[in-house]
Amino acid sequence: MLRLAKLTDYAIVVLDDMATEPERLHAAKEVADRVELPYPTVSKLLKQLTQADLVASVRGARGGYRLARSPADISLADVIAVMEGPIGLTECSGSHAGCERSNTCNVSANWVRISSAIRAALGDVTLADLSHPGGEPTLDEIRRAPTRGPSRSFGSGETWYAREERESHSG
Repeated sequence: MLRLAKLTDYAIVVLDDMATEPERLHAAKEVADRVELPYPTVSKLLKQLTQADLVASVRGARGGYRLARSPADISLADVIAVMEGPIGLTECSGSHAGCERSNTCNVSANWVRISSAIRAALGDVTLADLSHPGGEPTLDEIRRAPTRGPSRSFGSGETWYAREERESHSG
């Protein structure tokens, strides 16, 4: 099962909250209260996100945290990479260093391709998108998505989205 770590999920929730008012300074305590997470957890996340330059901190009595960049310039891939390291489904998705099977493995190129598609999909979703969701993707967006395609075909080679479109026009 593919799943983000709990702290990564929390980091995205915290950043999404801050993205609603990206120019404003946010106190860690008020962010924690708004997103209903423990203050120590939010404080730890904000420090980690500051070290990664996703968040900027301002010291002092009127200090706090704010996004270091526009919400449109911070992707989910950025956040996940900060919290969990490089995005890859397998150890060899980024490098074959240390893999004893690299000379005989027939599937590593596919894992690299799949991991790249996931990275690209996560890179296309920004904090701005999370703050202002646009709803379900259109059929044209689905058709252009690199992660979907002929691999999900029905007997005749027809893709799932072509079948869906054909069926929606015939009924």
